[in-house]
Amino acid sequence: MANSPLTRRALIDKANTMVVIVVSAATFLTVFSLVATKTLISQAQYQNRVIAAKKEARDTLKNDLDAVKDLKTSYEAFLETTQNVIGGNPEGTGQQDGDNAKIVLDALPSSYDFPALVTSLESLVASQGVSIKSISGIDEEASQAANDASSAPQPVAMPFTLSVSGNYESIQKAISALERSIRPIQLKSVEVAGNQADLTLTIDAQTYYQPAKSLKINTKVVE
Repeated sequence: MANSPLTRRALIDKANTMVVIVVSAATFLTVFSLVATKTLISQAQYQNRVIAAKKEARDTLKNDLDAVKDLKTSYEAFLETTQNVIGGNPEGTGQQDGDNAKIVLDALPSSYDFPALVTSLESLVASQGVSIKSISGIDEEASQAANDASSAPQPVAMPFTLSVSGNYESIQKAISALERSIRPIQLKSVEVAGNQADLTLTIDAQTYYQPAKSLKINTKVVE
């Protein structure tokens, strides 16, 4: 018996519904696959960047370790000498004595320590037969604290004024002692007043300190 028009319409509607379902499912799967593929590719690229960053950090660390070994060897050679850099005895206690590491630290301290500078100047000139009248300056230790941590430190000036009295010979010795000082002293002005038996020497000068170089370990966010 031939199908009625109603039955044929139902079959057509059913077929159309199946086509819509199949097309929708195929579209969903295609979109899902594209999104999933894009996500996987992004994750793979991210992992590659992470691996590359880790390799770079590993190579940097290896180079740093090699540099530490070379630095240690150079430091030991610099320290273990029979004569220090200014011709003194590394194991002696005289003004020119001491190992090279101590001499370098004395010559260019790593902090703005004005009281230590005063003590050093007193020791330097008092042994020359002069009387110290005054040592003055500005103690900027607190304000200079910000300079104590830097990856590229530069020498910082420490101005001071020194006034001593004595005879002509002792004044000459005091000036010579300042010129031979381990610590660099730059004379800005020198004034001598009095007579040969009783002279007063007033010096405006500056020395330096250099903040220690800071070593920072940085972290990097891989994006």
